[in-house]
Amino acid sequence: MLLRHVPFLRTVFFYSLTAFGGPQAHLGMMMKNFVKRRHYVTEEELMEYNAFCQLLPGASSTQTVTLIGYKRGGVPLAILTLIIWILPASIMMGSFSFLLEYIDKRALNTDIFKFIPPMAAGFLAYAAIVAFPHGVKNTITWIIMLVGTAITYFFFKMPWIFPGLIIAGGIATNLSLKRIPQVEQKPKKIKWWNFWMFGIIFIAAGIISETAKNEQWPHRKPINLFENTYRMGSMVFGGGQVLMPMMYEQWSVRPEAIKARKPGEEVDVVQIEEDKLYTGMGIVRAVPGPVFSIASFAGGMALKDMGTNMQILGCLIGMVGIFLPSALLVLFFYPIWNNLKKYAAVYRSLEGINAVVVGIMIASSFYIMKDISITELKTVSLINVLVIGGTIALLNFTKIASPIIVMVCLGLGYFF
Repeated sequence: MLLRHVPFLRTVFFYSLTAFGGPQAHLGMMMKNFVKRRHYVTEEELMEYNAFCQLLPGASSTQTVTLIGYKRGGVPLAILTLIIWILPASIMMGSFSFLLEYIDKRALNTDIFKFIPPMAAGFLAYAAIVAFPHGVKNTITWIIMLVGTAITYFFFKMPWIFPGLIIAGGIATNLSLKRIPQVEQKPKKIKWWNFWMFGIIFIAAGIISETAKNEQWPHRKPINLFENTYRMGSMVFGGGQVLMPMMYEQWSVRPEAIKARKPGEEVDVVQIEEDKLYTGMGIVRAVPGPVFSIASFAGGMALKDMGTNMQILGCLIGMVGIFLPSALLVLFFYPIWNNLKKYAAVYRSLEGINAVVVGIMIASSFYIMKDISITELKTVSLINVLVIGGTIALLNFTKIASPIIVMVCLGLGYFF
């Protein structure tokens, strides 16, 4: 059965190697790869998946890709899609935990990625252009889109902003009950297995980790590392820009505070040096794929002092711990959401949610451009403008594949 999905999995793999720019820009690449080129999902379905995943904690772009696989082949294909999507970035980031001490820090600032941010802005603007006709159709959706754009732009870094706006947009289009009347629906049975698994793992990891810490188990660091990453993956809203400060507080600030409270004592805690964690935060911006893959780097660095085998284990623990909650939550809640869509209140909410998503994409495009030089009288500013406009034009009017656009932008960075 899975053999007929090989072309789809191949598309996911190539997408994983070219998806730069974080979850906002990823949506534009999904629109090009999975909607326009291959027709694996419709524009409406992709917007709905993206909006739904913004309501859940975890890696939103990872959850969206997983749902595309779920839609095409159920849970088995969803799991394969997830693995293929996260592996390249996780392997790259895990490898950097081994290579970091051999890399000249100046080389990390290489200009080869100079034009990736304007390319990401172009991908995101393209997604907004394509989604606009499907999300903004009447007066109320225009208002929701404009308000959502403004609020997103000014409060972009707030972790509550995306789920908050989506909920508000859904409420706004429910104020009128006449347009879409309710039709009686028979409720379907809910499968609870993955939600129970999520909860059991969360509770068990917390209890075992605390026991290991209190009873001073030898080699307890891998247990503590899994609990830390699983907890972060279960509770973080707002994507990688929120996850990385949480990691910094958990693995750099807190261990120093514990040591300060216990002077002279040997404290065996998961700790990553501040400068190394900062370096990882910089590297992950230049790596295609999910930003959450930084957990693979952090896991390797956390167990680096325990030997090579344990460092490899740390990379694996970081990857599994950070992405497992996202997968379990999305595969549990989406069937419920899909069932709820049959009710008029939820169907009416989709109007507002889609309008909010368009507003978020427009604001994200401008937010990314804010840090890109496009108005100065310099060669790089002109090239940035050309990259943004050229990316939009190529995606909109040609069949050129996304990887080629990425390679061209990397080449521009190398030569200019």
